[in-house]
Amino acid sequence: MSIELPRSAIIVLDRLANEGPMTPKDLSNKVNLAPRTVSFALRKLMGQKLCRKIPNLSDMRQPLYAADEERARQLRMKFEHVFRQILV
Repeated sequence: MSIELPRSAIIVLDRLANEGPMTPKDLSNKVNLAPRTVSFALRKLMGQKLCRKIPNLSDMRQPLYAADEERARQLRMKFEHVFRQILV
C-alpha cells in the first residue's frame, strides 16, 4: 500500500475514521476545506478503496462517505510519520 494521497485526502480520511460517516458538506465544514477540495479528496480515497459512498436515508441528495476503518488503520500505522506532520 503506497501513500499517493494529497494532504486534503489524508485530512478527510482521518476525520472520517475518527468521527464516522459524513456528507461532503459536513466534511467541508469540519475540516475547513473548500467543497471542491473535499470532493477531490473523496474521489482519491475511493480510488484507493480507503472510503466508500453509502446512501443517506435521511437525505438521499447528500450521500454519506465512510472510511474503510481497517485499511485506514493500516495506512496510518505504515505512514505514521507522514500523518503526524500533516495532522498537526
